[in-house]
Amino acid sequence: MATQPTIRPVQSKADRKAFIDLPFRLYANDPHWVPPLKSEVAGQIDPKKNGWFSHAEVQLMLAERDGKVVGRISAHLDTLALTMPAEQGFGPGTGFWGMFEAEDAATGAALIAAAEAWLRGKGMTRAVGPVSLSVWEEPGLLVKGHDQDPTVLMGHHRAEYQGWVEAAGYQPAKQLVTYELDITQSFPPIVNRIIQSGEKNDRIRIRKVDKSRFDEEAAVILGILNDAWSDNWGFVPLTQPEIDDVGKKLKPIVFEDLIRIAELDGQPVAFMITLPDMNEAIKPLNGSLLPFGWAKLLLWLRRPKVRTMRVPLMGVVKRLQSSRMASQLAFMMIEYIRRDAVAHYGASRGEIGWILDDNQGMIAIADAIQSRINRVYQVYQRAL
Repeated sequence: MATQPTIRPVQSKADRKAFIDLPFRLYANDPHWVPPLKSEVAGQIDPKKNGWFSHAEVQLMLAERDGKVVGRISAHLDTLALTMPAEQGFGPGTGFWGMFEAEDAATGAALIAAAEAWLRGKGMTRAVGPVSLSVWEEPGLLVKGHDQDPTVLMGHHRAEYQGWVEAAGYQPAKQLVTYELDITQSFPPIVNRIIQSGEKNDRIRIRKVDKSRFDEEAAVILGILNDAWSDNWGFVPLTQPEIDDVGKKLKPIVFEDLIRIAELDGQPVAFMITLPDMNEAIKPLNGSLLPFGWAKLLLWLRRPKVRTMRVPLMGVVKRLQSSRMASQLAFMMIEYIRRDAVAHYGASRGEIGWILDDNQGMIAIADAIQSRINRVYQVYQRAL
């Protein structure tokens, strides 16, 4: 039986390096783990490079046994999440833990206990996890789909973690699911008829984004997003510092024909963002852009050829969400992007998500285009 590890806070540059490096050892034999670019992870945990820190407080921790790092975790507060209605998942007294990795069950238990102790010390009465770090980054623990590579900006975790988290007294709070589909095939006739009907409607315009007006287009999408998602479980509004930093991060993989804005009577009312699966390009780099990884990545970014396209975000303004117009706009955006994804990027597979497991509108759309659930992420909770 493994001896109890020592848990200590991340303090030095060497500690941060150990925090980033640990998964490279733990997943070395997992063929489906995609090594993240270490520079990206360093930016995620750096308050100067991640706008989320403007409303958050984080304590990173390492677990050590016999001088060897055997685990890591983050404990954190999100001041905006604390102000949200409790019935939407977070709210007063709710703290988080995430970025969880552990070599064995004893280490996992000790890390979670240490994160809980930090949260109690901050006056929290409930822990939700894993959320790494923001709900807009990588929420949830992978509980189905370990036999697939994750797509861009999605997590991948050891199957053992589910048992370890549940053994620590955690109960399911919400499931997040992703759907996959063959995008080389045309959609069912009923969906195509809905699309064709929309194309005859002069009130509707589906347009590509204009990357030369990146900030303006981002503001349009953010306005729709914060309205469309405002009643969803786990919603925390995106702030300008986050938008600025996410914009810098994603701008290289933003392509005009893969992002659509739907206008009704000249007003933007819906959007769909699609990203080429950058994980396909970075997996062979093993976390580093040196010595030649940067050149390979730059070449790929000029015009990526990918198998998979991921739809991370989609939204329709709240006032239309219960109408037939909402699904019509969604189908039109999906179809236009599907065509371009196949024709211009060689894509054959789409992935939509994550989607809340009780989001009936999105589930109905996913079912209508004959997609199926391929991965499930579980968010857990426990009273402190």
